[in-house]
Amino acid sequence: MNTPHPSCSTPRRVWLDISLDTLRTNYRHIARAVSPCSVMAVLKANAYGLGVRPIAGALAHEGVAAFGVAEPHEAFALLDLGIPIHILGSVLPDEIPELVAVGVVLPVTDLDTARAVSREAVRQGRTATVHFKVDTGMGRLGMLIGEAAETIQAACRLPGLKANGIYTHFPVAYQTGSAFTREQIRRFTKLLDTLSASGLSFAQRHIANSDAVNNVPEACHPPFNLVRTGINLHGSFDTEGMRVLDLAPVLTLKTRLTAARTLPAGASIGYGLSYRLPQATRVGTISAGYADGLPLALSNRGHVLIRGVPCPILGRLSMDYTTVSLEQVPDAAVGDEVVCLGGEGPMAISVEDWAHLKNTHPYEIICSLGSRVERRYR
Repeated sequence: MNTPHPSCSTPRRVWLDISLDTLRTNYRHIARAVSPCSVMAVLKANAYGLGVRPIAGALAHEGVAAFGVAEPHEAFALLDLGIPIHILGSVLPDEIPELVAVGVVLPVTDLDTARAVSREAVRQGRTATVHFKVDTGMGRLGMLIGEAAETIQAACRLPGLKANGIYTHFPVAYQTGSAFTREQIRRFTKLLDTLSASGLSFAQRHIANSDAVNNVPEACHPPFNLVRTGINLHGSFDTEGMRVLDLAPVLTLKTRLTAARTLPAGASIGYGLSYRLPQATRVGTISAGYADGLPLALSNRGHVLIRGVPCPILGRLSMDYTTVSLEQVPDAAVGDEVVCLGGEGPMAISVEDWAHLKNTHPYEIICSLGSRVERRYR
């Protein structure tokens, strides 16, 4: 007989406060900005690591038009919410039967995929809803723009398919006034005109991602009537480009002070001995490290907030701990709350701040928050 392992009731040392009210406010701002377009919330990778069920539930309450995901397991986790779910990238042959059976909106990236979906829909006696994915310059997935008209026309003649939408994706929409992006729009709208002339039209036509919502207003106007937004819902933006939308961060990463002590002048801090104290210094150790999502690039460069005061990071981050200066908060005590990411006012630490330090983009920062970080919803 297997004995169940005892569970630990002690609160997690590192947690993420996620404001669902702020999320909903951000959604409303986005929806107003793109109106009359409807909004698809992109919830890939467990809503970018924030926890898909609470996020999806809050957005469903706001009347979001659709959810976008990357693969079948993500789609199945949302079926009971009764909102259309789109797989945005591609589908593999062995994934098609289950997805057709539950009515997930499938991407058609080539004629072989269209035929496979058609065969399965006919076999099940169902109609499969599909959106045609066109590659206008992303170079990742989709039918090439020069071949798309012929491919789509052939696919639309197949039985069992409801061709409800067509879309493409921007690689550089964060670059304001990008000639590449304008050319993508021109080629895609020309394709729509060509298909219309052959008698084909689509209920949903989408091209705008979060970056385009901020930087490419024409992507949110006819002939387009749907936008896809992911990271903007979290109050984050690409580190390049404009920030037209009035959005607020939804997340705050917190931990606690584990130790507070005074080390003598000349003491070294952390692996690699990358920092030595120039004088006797009050230092603290916090219970969060790179396993929790703190970028290693914060070593000797970043800071955290203790009692609202910036405390510089000393030495190299460890997997589970980070050492900071307590010189500006000498009364800080073991157990004090520490803000690693987020906070209020001018001292707040943004996702974009970490992205700059790490020389990456905000998507990676949010998706890197560790699995042992507890998600708490407000």
